[in-house]
Amino acid sequence: MRRFLFLLLMMVVAITDGNTQSKVVVPFHTAYATAGNTHKVNRPSARKDALLWSDTATQLRFFIHNSTTGDLHIALNALSLKTAKQLTLEVRGKRMSITVPVNALTKEIKVGTIQLTDTGFVELVLSSKKLLPGALGIGNLVLSGPAAAGLRFNAKERLNAASVHLRYPLADSIKAIGFYNEITVPQGHDPLYSYYMATGFSRGYFGIQVNSEKERRVIFSVWDAGNEAIDRGKVADSNKVKLLAKGDAVVANDFGNEGTGGHSHWVYNWKAGETYRFLVTALTDSATQTTIYTGYFFVPELQRWKLIAAFRAPKDGNTLNKLYSFNENFVGENGHLQRKAFFGNQWVQQQRGGRWVPLTEAIFTTDATGRAGDRFDYGAGVTGEQFYLWNGGFKEQEAKQNDQFKRPNTTKAPVIDYTKDADSIAQARKDIQEIADAVKTGKIDTTGSIESVYYHILQQGNGEYVSVTDTVTVHYKGTLLTDGSIFDQTKDKPAVFSLRRLIRGWQLALPKCRVGGKVRVIIPSAQAYGIRTRSKDIPPNSVLVFDIEVVATKKM
Repeated sequence: MRRFLFLLLMMVVAITDGNTQSKVVVPFHTAYATAGNTHKVNRPSARKDALLWSDTATQLRFFIHNSTTGDLHIALNALSLKTAKQLTLEVRGKRMSITVPVNALTKEIKVGTIQLTDTGFVELVLSSKKLLPGALGIGNLVLSGPAAAGLRFNAKERLNAASVHLRYPLADSIKAIGFYNEITVPQGHDPLYSYYMATGFSRGYFGIQVNSEKERRVIFSVWDAGNEAIDRGKVADSNKVKLLAKGDAVVANDFGNEGTGGHSHWVYNWKAGETYRFLVTALTDSATQTTIYTGYFFVPELQRWKLIAAFRAPKDGNTLNKLYSFNENFVGENGHLQRKAFFGNQWVQQQRGGRWVPLTEAIFTTDATGRAGDRFDYGAGVTGEQFYLWNGGFKEQEAKQNDQFKRPNTTKAPVIDYTKDADSIAQARKDIQEIADAVKTGKIDTTGSIESVYYHILQQGNGEYVSVTDTVTVHYKGTLLTDGSIFDQTKDKPAVFSLRRLIRGWQLALPKCRVGGKVRVIIPSAQAYGIRTRSKDIPPNSVLVFDIEVVATKKM
C-alpha cells in the first residue's frame, strides 16, 4: 500500500506493454505555457481531457526527470477539430515534426525517439507555426522505453515551485525584540510572482515581491489570533490585529485565504543585485497580552529607514520567536523559472540591555509540495557570509528537508538610526497640518513655536527661565493629539530629569517657561519619537501634547 501511495504521489502513471517496457503518461495540465523564453504567460484554455491551443506564440513546456538512461520513445495524444496541424517537439536540441490529423477523437501519435545518455531533468518543448483555423486539442504525452523506467514528474494541477525556507534556531534564553536580516536577489532570478521573505516570525512576515511587469512591493503582514483561515469577516474583534501606524504611501488593509490578519505594502521598484535591509521589532505588554510588531525597510538610495507599518497583535505578549526566511512562487503559471536569494547578516536584539546577537545557523525546510516530492528542484547552502535559497528551474536538488547550515560570524551588528526617516518631509507636512487643524478648531492654542514645536504658556512663573543644561523637577501629563488619550503622567510626586536626556521637543520648548510656570507643548513626531515604537501607548509618527509644570531646576 505504501509503495502504491508513493507512486501516486510522484504522479507517474505507469502501464506495461508487450515488451514489458514502462509506459508513462504525462498529463497535459503539467505543461507550462510560455511565449518563447519570456516571462509572459499565454496559457491555453482547458477542457476535461485536453488543452485547447490556438495561439502560435505560445509554447508548451513539459518537464520530466529520468533516473535511467537509454531510449525514450515519445507519443502525443492530440486532436485537430478542422484542419491538420503541424507541430514541432524539441528535446535536448533534437527537433521532431508532428502531424496532427483531423479526428473527432483524441489520437495517440508517435513522435520519435531520443537517447538519454545521462540522468536528470529533461525539457520537452512543443510549438507550432500555424494553428488556425480551429483550435488544437493537446492531451497527454506518452513516454516509453528503457529511459521511462522510474521517470518522475509533477502531475499535480498546481504548477508552483516548492516554497523553501531557512529557519533560524533561537535559544530559549534570548528574548528578542528586534530581528534584522538582509536580502540580495541576483540578476535574472527575480521573475514574476516571486516573494523573497526576510524577517518572518510566529505572527507575521516581511519581504519583497514581484507582482507584475510594472509593479514590485515591500510587504509586511501580521496574523490575527484564532483559527480562521479564509474570511476575516468571521474573526472576532478581540482576535484581530489593529493597525497603529503606517509609512507614507503605504497601503494597509486586510488579508485572508492563508490565515487572516493585517496587511501592508509599499509599491517600490526594488532591483535585482541590490542588497536590502529589513528590521522587525516587538514591543510586548504582558498585562494586556498584546505585542506591537513594527516593520522597517532601509531605502538604499536615501540611506534612510522607512516605516512600513505597526500592528498590535492580541492574545500574544511574546517576543519574536520562530524566526525564518523563505522564497515563494505565489502564482504557478511560471513555476518553471528559477528564483534565488541570498540572506545575510542576521541578528536579533535582546530585550534585556538591547544587545545584538548574531544568528549563524539555519535549518532548511520546504512546503507540502516539496515534502510530498511533487517538486524536488530546490536547494540551499552557504556562500561566503550568506545563506542562500533557490527554488524552481528544474535543476538538480541541492538540499534535503532539515539540512543544517552555518555561516561564519564575521559581520557587524546593525546600527539603527531611527532619526534618519525616509518619510521625514512627508510626515512633517502631515504633522503641521494636524496641528493647524487642531488650532483652527480650538482644540489647542499656541503662544509661539520654535523649529515646528508649538508651545502655549498656561501660567507665568516667577523664577528663572529653564536652561537646556538644567536638571528639571516637573509635574507633567502626556497625551496624543489625535484622540487626547493619556500615555504618561506624574501622580503625587514630581519627576526629575536631565533635560538633555529628554526628547528634542522638550529641549526646544521648556526654556520658554520660568520656574513656577506651566506650559503646554505640542511636539511633531520628528521632535518626539519619530518612527520608533516607543511605548504601547505611543504609535510611531505621533504628535504629542505635554502639559508641564516646572517645579524647580538645578544648574549643571
